[in-house]
Amino acid sequence: MLEAIWKGILLGLLLSISVGPVIFSILKQSINNGIKGGFAFIIGVSFSDISLAVAANFFTELFSQLTEYRKYIGIGGSVFLITVGVYFLFFKKVAVNEEGKQILKVRKRDYLKLFLAGYFMNILNPAVILFWLSTATAFIANTSEQRLIIFGIALALVFAGDVLKVVLAGKLRRRLTAKNIHLINRLNGIILIGFGIALLWGLLFYSDKLPA
Repeated sequence: MLEAIWKGILLGLLLSISVGPVIFSILKQSINNGIKGGFAFIIGVSFSDISLAVAANFFTELFSQLTEYRKYIGIGGSVFLITVGVYFLFFKKVAVNEEGKQILKVRKRDYLKLFLAGYFMNILNPAVILFWLSTATAFIANTSEQRLIIFGIALALVFAGDVLKVVLAGKLRRRLTAKNIHLINRLNGIILIGFGIALLWGLLFYSDKLPA
């Protein structure tokens, strides 16, 4: 039991410190849409991680077959990242008041959009799919109860880390001007486009060299 707890902690810390397009989007969504908007986004990310973890552990054969289509899933994910990046780089505007401060305009239906954005940005990344499959395979010798502890702790730690990012970004937002927030949006757009192009390049020219 203690071994399962330690494995869960280490796995959670590994996921928490990993750098990818999602971490930048968490900060950006929190700055653009406030703490509630940031929470909606990370809940979507968390649900996608839970979906993948459950599928990898309890539907291993089906999940393994899904990885055979990782090239097509990855292309879809790359296009999604590039499209979102282009939007934030060229089209996203920051609403300001007469004092030049940011105005938050987040409607109830926008929270669903943020949830779905977090869900699909994470679940369409083939690296995330392969990570959960390889992790589930590595712990296949553990009992169902032990795996529940390992992945439960890991997912809880990742979510806690994302909550911390949202809170810190919310505090940072109060110190930023509209101009600075606009620059952050453009930077995030460049990062997303860069991740999308790099992922697409690897899938188109190096996917045949990856292990099946």
